[in-house]
Amino acid sequence: MRTQSEGESAMFEDKVAVVTGGAKGIGKAITEAFRKEGARVCVIDLLENGYYVGDLADQAVLEDFARKVVSDYGHVDYLINNALPLMKGIDECTYEEFNYALRVGVTAPFYLAKLFAPHFAPGGAIVNISSSRDRMSQPQTESYTAAKGGISALTHALAVSFAGRVRVNSISPGWIDTDYTVYEGPDAVQQPAGRVGNPMDIAHMVLYLCSDKAGFITGENICIDGGMTRQMIYHNDFGWTLQGGDRL
Repeated sequence: MRTQSEGESAMFEDKVAVVTGGAKGIGKAITEAFRKEGARVCVIDLLENGYYVGDLADQAVLEDFARKVVSDYGHVDYLINNALPLMKGIDECTYEEFNYALRVGVTAPFYLAKLFAPHFAPGGAIVNISSSRDRMSQPQTESYTAAKGGISALTHALAVSFAGRVRVNSISPGWIDTDYTVYEGPDAVQQPAGRVGNPMDIAHMVLYLCSDKAGFITGENICIDGGMTRQMIYHNDFGWTLQGGDRL
């Protein structure tokens, strides 16, 4: 799907990009951005997406998906592990649900990297989508937070194992409104960047990390959260006030 003028080469012309969870939200934005730049995109999602529908928590599904990608294109240039893990907390999350979140959020990215390892083309890259929750938390988010912490750590491990072959980095989004809602008032003002994020904020960084311009970057995590995790907040300090009693 080309948008460039006649004779102008797209950045990722004929490159093969795999995007998990690419049917909506951030994943859809990444998929569309790659296609706009000439890439052939292989999506796996529970939702219909035109390429492959399946559950990333299932080993057989991952193996079948990888076989299809390699059969269709012969190689992989970029693997974007974006699929969203289940978010449930300590009070309600069952053993099975917690493990399901880890299978989607950590095991699947590991196993896809392993399955595609012999098939990465020169200049290949993996980008793992983590979350700012890999370093901060709200109550009752243990399954999601553990998965995001795991994929952040997996990133630097893979970067070392794939040294000289595939670059591996991760992105930790903050508040990203997947409906592209424009917020005003406190929701926007509280962010040092002055606004809430949108999926293209993440998609732009994914494409940069996959490009030759990022050729000296591997094993890194980039937090894209409008500066929120850098902001020190204390009750009755610099205009911040905690409301709602003695506990969060």
